Amino acid sequence: MNRLLILLFLGFLLSCQEKTPAQKPNILFLFADDQRADALGVSGNSHIQTPTLDQLAKEGSRFTNAYVMGGNHGAICMASRAMLLSGQSLFRVYDRLNGVETMTMDFAKAGYTTFGTGKWHNEKEAFEASFQQAKNVYLGGMANHYDIPLRDYGPDGKLGEPTRKGYSTEIFAQTAIDFLNSQKDASNPFFCYVAFTVPHDPYSPELGLIGKYPDGSIPLPENYQPFHPFQFDDLTVRDENLTGWPRKPEVIQMILSDYYALVTHLDTQIAKIIQTLKDNGQYENTIIVYAADNGIAAGSHGLLGKQSLYEHSMKVPLIIKGPGVPQGKELDAFAYIHDLYPTLAELAGIPKREDVDGKSLAKVLSGEERQVRETLFTAYRNTVRAVRDQKWKLIRYPERDFTQLFDLENDPEEINNLAEDPRFESEKTKMMELLETSQREFGDTIALTAPLLKPMAYNPDTLKRKPDQWQPEYILKRYFSDLNPD
Repeated sequence: MNRLLILLFLGFLLSCQEKTPAQKPNILFLFADDQRADALGVSGNSHIQTPTLDQLAKEGSRFTNAYVMGGNHGAICMASRAMLLSGQSLFRVYDRLNGVETMTMDFAKAGYTTFGTGKWHNEKEAFEASFQQAKNVYLGGMANHYDIPLRDYGPDGKLGEPTRKGYSTEIFAQTAIDFLNSQKDASNPFFCYVAFTVPHDPYSPELGLIGKYPDGSIPLPENYQPFHPFQFDDLTVRDENLTGWPRKPEVIQMILSDYYALVTHLDTQIAKIIQTLKDNGQYENTIIVYAADNGIAAGSHGLLGKQSLYEHSMKVPLIIKGPGVPQGKELDAFAYIHDLYPTLAELAGIPKREDVDGKSLAKVLSGEERQVRETLFTAYRNTVRAVRDQKWKLIRYPERDFTQLFDLENDPEEINNLAEDPRFESEKTKMMELLETSQREFGDTIALTAPLLKPMAYNPDTLKRKPDQWQPEYILKRYFSDLNPD
């Protein structure tokens, strides 16, 4: 009789275990602003210190061909963030999220507690619809990192009036830490979205990081040029105003010193967030994503900003670590950041949305698939279109009737244009056909040769620049003193 009772009791325990649902993983989404894919130590860059992110990549998987699809105006990050949160491609969502079902809405429906802090460069109402909890939210694009206006949710669940606070990176990191601590004993999983404003300009590091990388210590990019060789759009847009023409090597190195210091400071703050997860026992059951909204030129091709379709501006870092993600993998599969919506949903066991354009990378992570697409299409305004495969990349400038063709296997820095070399005519033709196919696939209706052509030549001496309202004193003295020598 005793033996029978024991067997019945064990059977009862097993049946209870079978009925207990598996605990869903938490999500921690860390989003940088304007970070080049190669501005990470783990990418092979020996000049920058990012030990936390390097370790995260070793414990998870890193995509080496992750991209933003592009943008419909100079603020690439508006379209980028709209694509990320909606899972839709550029020509469906552009930069508008109002009325759009977002990633965090789906996670909330699945029982997640959703929290947002940091930069939100889309509509205020879209943020309020997307997050249940929020603190220290910045509504805008560029910002003075030392003095950033931030908003919290009020009792009505709406973002209140802004209050100016301290250095942005530290504020957003501590806000995330406070939220994670609040979820230590929570029964529901969380989705914590932390959108930093660095390393976006102004390139003004936290005071303790100024001089972290001495001026002149960072080598110039391999594809550094003093001028962009031709005009294709507005050469004085946004980021391009930081220094004059020609781009002096010593000034580009100053920019890189400040830029790298911003990234290293960000790395130290992310270390604190990750340590909080570990201290709270949340680390092993949290999927951590590290990505950026777009890259940046920072001296490459004679440019400073991201308003082009070169690799340095469209390619972004992408690291995923957590349950269901193998350790130490480097994956060369083509990925868009709007693939993260269906990817995280699949990893978390959330039903697939049929109306998203992004493709889940979960089977790439598991090794079941090598890739989810064979080619990759990017676009900027009406002025540039590009397509690439594993070897070739073609960039088309419709308003200039000009084409670039690069062999990325042998020329990853996009230095040698092969478009006019007759030996590569067949590759050029194939890539042009592929570009037209990609346009049809994504609903891009821009003609690849504009009806009215504009000149490629320009006179750099006629380009005028001035500081914007967000530049702190550090930047004005360091980069704009030549405009006011007295």
